[in-house]
Amino acid sequence: MKAIELEKAYNPKDFEERIYSEWETKGYFKPASDEKSPVHCHCAECSGTYTVVIPPPNVTGVLHMGHGLNNTLQDIVVRYHRMKGDNTLWVTGTDHAGIATQNVVERQLKKEGKSRNDLGREAFLERTWAVKEDHHNTIVKQQRKLGNSTDWERERFTMDEGLSKAVREVFVTLYERGLIYKGQYLVNWCPRCGTALADDEVDHTDTAGAMYHIWYEFADGPAPDGSTRIEIATTRPETLLGDTAVAVNPTDERYKDIVGKKLKLPLTDRIIPVIADSYVDKEFGTGMVKITPAHDPNDWQVGQRNNLEVINILNPDGTLNENCPEKYRGLTCPKARGLIIEDLKELGLFKEEEKITHSVGHCYRCNTVVEPYLSYQWFVKMKPLAEKALKAWKDGEIVFYPKKWENTYTHWMENIRDWCISRQLWWGHRIPVWYCKDCGEMIVAREDPEKCPKCGASAEKLEQDPDVLDTWFSSWLWPFSTLGWPEKTSDLQTFFPTSALVTAYDIIFFWVSRMIMASLEFTGKVPFRDIYIHGLVRDKQGRKMSKTLGNGMDPLEIIDMYGADALKFTLGFMCAQGQDILIDKESFKLGSRFCNKVWNASRYLLGNLDGRSLVPVTDSDLTELDKWIYGCLNRAVKTVRESLESYRYNDAASAIMEYFWNEFCDWYVEATKINFKNGDDAEKDRQASVLLNLLEENLRLLHPYLPFVTEEIYSKLPVAEIVENRKKAGKNKILSNSEYCGMLINAPFPEVSASREDSDVEKRFDVLKDLIGKVRALRTECGLDPASKINIAVLIEKGSAAEVCREKVDMIQLLAGVAQTEFVEAKPAAAIGTVGTGFEAFILVDETINREQLLVRFQKALETEEGWVRRSESKLNGSFAQHAPAELVAEERAKMEESRRKIEKLRSYIESL
Repeated sequence: MKAIELEKAYNPKDFEERIYSEWETKGYFKPASDEKSPVHCHCAECSGTYTVVIPPPNVTGVLHMGHGLNNTLQDIVVRYHRMKGDNTLWVTGTDHAGIATQNVVERQLKKEGKSRNDLGREAFLERTWAVKEDHHNTIVKQQRKLGNSTDWERERFTMDEGLSKAVREVFVTLYERGLIYKGQYLVNWCPRCGTALADDEVDHTDTAGAMYHIWYEFADGPAPDGSTRIEIATTRPETLLGDTAVAVNPTDERYKDIVGKKLKLPLTDRIIPVIADSYVDKEFGTGMVKITPAHDPNDWQVGQRNNLEVINILNPDGTLNENCPEKYRGLTCPKARGLIIEDLKELGLFKEEEKITHSVGHCYRCNTVVEPYLSYQWFVKMKPLAEKALKAWKDGEIVFYPKKWENTYTHWMENIRDWCISRQLWWGHRIPVWYCKDCGEMIVAREDPEKCPKCGASAEKLEQDPDVLDTWFSSWLWPFSTLGWPEKTSDLQTFFPTSALVTAYDIIFFWVSRMIMASLEFTGKVPFRDIYIHGLVRDKQGRKMSKTLGNGMDPLEIIDMYGADALKFTLGFMCAQGQDILIDKESFKLGSRFCNKVWNASRYLLGNLDGRSLVPVTDSDLTELDKWIYGCLNRAVKTVRESLESYRYNDAASAIMEYFWNEFCDWYVEATKINFKNGDDAEKDRQASVLLNLLEENLRLLHPYLPFVTEEIYSKLPVAEIVENRKKAGKNKILSNSEYCGMLINAPFPEVSASREDSDVEKRFDVLKDLIGKVRALRTECGLDPASKINIAVLIEKGSAAEVCREKVDMIQLLAGVAQTEFVEAKPAAAIGTVGTGFEAFILVDETINREQLLVRFQKALETEEGWVRRSESKLNGSFAQHAPAELVAEERAKMEESRRKIEKLRSYIESL
């Protein structure tokens, strides 16, 4: 046959887009059971089903490196299971991201000098849909560039018709079950976004602030001890305008006589009581706490227990309202705080200011300080749902990888609070509740009502609740709503429950836990069994990537530099369970170098087929070298399969790289050059056939991590002829499918076969590798030119595995750069030696080596190491050992011992010369 040519240089831009288009056009992203799939007969009945739903990115965002990691990890396992023969579906889609998307549009309007109220709700939503479409196209382009093998015809959006129907069904059903209610409660309020937030949408960060000490005077005369005032400390003086009590602990002996007395509330004309409540920590501060029920969650609880008045002092935009003295109205909290402190000082009621750092809640979307705010909102009762989700975990229905995240999951579930689901936005799922203007009836319905069921008023008299649902209210239905629920679709029947969820740890609360709760409530099943929680992508300094720090990376920029495969392999290689990934642009050279290695090795093998004929190769035709590499391949396949089944991505990537680069390329391929050099035509044909068999299987092993480059190389192989020869040789089980399916994306993943491993062969080749490696290392230590040929002598321990060296002299000489090998019974004179298992190997210092030059080199190296030892001894015998940290002392001692070992070795070399 003719040589098969690959381009000289690996250039992913030549084929990545073309290959992706071919995969998609031919339907390879579809599950095997789909009638449009080219592999619908791919043993779908006897295989398992593997389903993954992608965590939907915000539709107005762009994919960052965190998305790149998340998408990469899913693509790897999806490609693996597809090749395993599983009926595999990867569902993609986007999230409408209520607050984030509305913020994008409102920022655009602000630049135009407009607000959403200027446009009106309908026009604003039209504009938002247009923005959504534009950003959606960008995200889809990015996902295709990454190589996502998702079924694009099944793509979903959290506000598409089907998911909107699912949202209504869930809301109404939960309301009917008594699990959704509306009430006036204290909620987290973002003044910037103008909406309520759930507890887990508030980011608490340490912030510089102050503790302000203020005097409150008694209104009903001095206390029994003669005091006329008490001291209160607060971080937010402006909230005193909403105080309705001061509380002390009922067991605090210091204040038992003032419980029930009245206080003048500073800057107001109101009188408030001193009450006793166990909430107060009598050991903290003065043991007296001002109670502002409308603006602190704990104070709200105290107020409910003691029937205190609730006074809201804030407008929705975070400014002070009409319940405050007129001079403070309309001011923001920080401005009001400054003015209130000035006024307190003038009245002699301000004692002091104490600088502190304290935790302050910020909006997770816009980073504005969140205000506790009293308002009417819709809530979901979470405890009944959480109990089912906790039981599912205890029963082993869901498994976390790594297991440490079980603690986070259980802690949140056991301490869960009701979920505020209403948002004061226009973009999102409108709450399916209507109010009759005539009779006041509240209607909760799956379909828009045509009339009031109570008084019969027409639809025009019905006003829908203006709020929308929290974005996560649609996201928590994602695993089953994307498959058609509440309809009983074939996809829902075939692919639900899904198999795995791959996501970052920062949304365990927002999304993972809620999906489990919703799925159990509405389908009676967990939404997935495996939950793989990966770390975050950070820069080399360990900082989270952000626009503010300017340390973010665009996945498309990396793909443009190195190709999608380089990005995918690097991220997979560096993704160890339970750890964040620290990278910069240089990191992706690792993946690029490996892609180049695969390309160049394949190019060499295919370029040397000229004049060769491919022949069937049976087990009896394999040489010991062939059996060794098949054993290496088998171990790699086993490791990769086990690693991907348990989401140990880095272990699988390491096994792939070690096998292909080191064992296959650097040892096996190099060693086969002997057969091409010395063998006859029959042997050359046999060796070429074995190499192509291995290359084809190697590409199947590498494909999940390097889909593009492996597919491009695979397309050049005479695969049909390789498969036919395997069948003739009785090895058709090497390809687990009886039919060849065309493209590598659907070719079967290599199987593990115990018959491929031979422990005796492995031991013999371990010795060969050890000897060759030690001779190479010795050559380097001596500073000998790698291209020069040296002469060696080998002393073999009789009966040991090292006897193989006598049989494989050609291989030793080829791979170690040796001209002549002599087997000896004792150490030769003028030789430099190294020891291995069952052998000693010596470089002969003969006419091929400049003895004087070598002596000078060893003597110089000896003096250097002796100098290091003297310096270390001086440090370890001095004050360093007494005052330096223990780990530094241990490090210095280890350096000294290493230098002593080198000294011993160098002296032996010099003595030998």
